[in-house]
Amino acid sequence: MDAGEKQSRHGDTIKKLRRNKTISRLIHAGTILGLFLAIGFAVYGFSAGIFTSEESLEQFISDSGVTAPLVFILIQIIQVVVPIIPGGVSCLASVVLFGPLPGFVYSYVGICIGSIIGFFLGRFYGKPFIVAVTKPETYEKYSKMIDKGKRFEIFFLLAMLFPAFPDDLICMLAGLTKMENKKFLLILLLAKIPTIALYSLVWATAEDSFWRLFT
Repeated sequence: MDAGEKQSRHGDTIKKLRRNKTISRLIHAGTILGLFLAIGFAVYGFSAGIFTSEESLEQFISDSGVTAPLVFILIQIIQVVVPIIPGGVSCLASVVLFGPLPGFVYSYVGICIGSIIGFFLGRFYGKPFIVAVTKPETYEKYSKMIDKGKRFEIFFLLAMLFPAFPDDLICMLAGLTKMENKKFLLILLLAKIPTIALYSLVWATAEDSFWRLFT
């Protein structure tokens, strides 16, 4: 290899590193912005009484008019990043307010965005951040999985499929592992489809059965 080829390859390597650094900075900035928006809206929601009950939440979304879907998606993002309300409650609200199919779509979009933010928070800020926003006993219980290599990926898939796991924490823990961003996104986006669809179907069936009792 002559000097010209070496210089050309060296230049290409520098360009790739710069691109990666730029992308990293954009993700970093977006993650911080998303976190501050989530915390800010959470504070506003509690002070305004939005998150004090399911009825208050539904009323707030209903009063949002044409922007109701966007407001609901934002609330779903918040409840993943800052777990202020149970995910099941927000999924129920989506079915009541928008119907099973639109409710599923809005829940899916919001929960996936929130989970992605949680993943990058874990990746950029590490264990100190996760410990600061998680109960110590919950962190100790699930953090043991992050050194399991491929077994963690299987565990992550199962956690995204089944509702019994603390998804928000596990997504942050995934950020501490060597899991590639693409693999995280692939597992998350595919696994959440049946999970949220099942939530929406169960709530839609339960709601329909409830109203039949009084008609």
